[in-house]
Amino acid sequence: MSDLQISLLAIGAAIVVAILAFNWFQERRFRNQANAAFESPVADVLMQPGSAPSARDPHKRVEPAFDANDAHDLAEAQEPHLHIDSNPVPTSAATTAADDMAHVMRAAAEVSAQPASAAAPIAVAPYDELIEYRIRLGSDGVQANALADAFSHTRTLGKSVRWIGVPVGATQWEEVQPWRDLHYQQLVVTMQLADRNGAVLEEQLTGLCEMMQTLAQNHGLRIACDDVVEALERAQAIDRFCVDVDVLIGLNVVARGEGAVNLTRIVREAEGSGMVLGMDGVFQLLDSRSEQLYALCNHDAEPFSNEVVEGQTSQGVTLQFDVPRVPDGLKVFDGMVAFGRKLANEVGGILVDDNLRPLTDTGIEKIRTQLAHIYERMEARGVPSGSRRALRLFS
Repeated sequence: MSDLQISLLAIGAAIVVAILAFNWFQERRFRNQANAAFESPVADVLMQPGSAPSARDPHKRVEPAFDANDAHDLAEAQEPHLHIDSNPVPTSAATTAADDMAHVMRAAAEVSAQPASAAAPIAVAPYDELIEYRIRLGSDGVQANALADAFSHTRTLGKSVRWIGVPVGATQWEEVQPWRDLHYQQLVVTMQLADRNGAVLEEQLTGLCEMMQTLAQNHGLRIACDDVVEALERAQAIDRFCVDVDVLIGLNVVARGEGAVNLTRIVREAEGSGMVLGMDGVFQLLDSRSEQLYALCNHDAEPFSNEVVEGQTSQGVTLQFDVPRVPDGLKVFDGMVAFGRKLANEVGGILVDDNLRPLTDTGIEKIRTQLAHIYERMEARGVPSGSRRALRLFS
């Protein structure tokens, strides 16, 4: 064998070794990228240890900003990807075989680098961004009974407070029960921003946040409180809306002239129509959720009772319709009007409004038109009548 042939073989062997070394280096780099992508999720800077909200001017509103470049960088950081060389090395028979082998090795390495069973993601917390103020808490696992004192104290703040959490090892949110023997990895505490008592006050929101900050400090939890100023503005807007649509309609059945209505007959009609007598002495027509559609109460000081004396009379009765709490309100209102007219016919009375003016078809239609406008406003605001959100706001 000549020196030239020996040199060519040596050069060929060196090229093959170089290609294999290059492929090993590339495969190692790709494996590290894949591991980083799958094992190092992007962190929420608000939920890092020691990241309590910084002091801010309580009268200065700060609007959140989100830059398009940030979105691009975040997407690239979260998505594993391979770099494709725009100037690949020309292939030959020897390099093609080496590349094929490297491709097989790389595919096997990528499969082995992935965990056998990836953890299921935690569901999004059931938080109502329209009517609630939110505080988020994170931990490596806080004992449920460590929350008991704060859980009880939040009930004294004057607004509805909800506690929901994800137990360690779980993926679904549930109502927090401090007496259970378990640990929570994530918690969300919310306060309702408005109800029929008015909008939430600043001291109620700050009181809740301070209470949760103390809890976080005592138990090494990560905490993030939503902006108080923005929540107060939202609360005022919601309260103004609620005042505008919070309407109670009353229809009265009274005797003609100076007489009285037969209460016994009215009770029988109420029971025959499926109404039930509540503990407060008021008859109620309930829906499938046991929520009231409309009510029937006695004009006299004495409420209805289970035992009605035959021939008992009253000055009159009133049908009440709580507008924002009733689903399919126009249909329910029509049913209440029909029932009121039936009661009036049964006792020889007359159907009147709160000013004791007889209700004609024209008067009823005017009320229906007003109701339709109210329900349109509620739908547009995202608070459909009778919805869970409406029942919470108008409670």
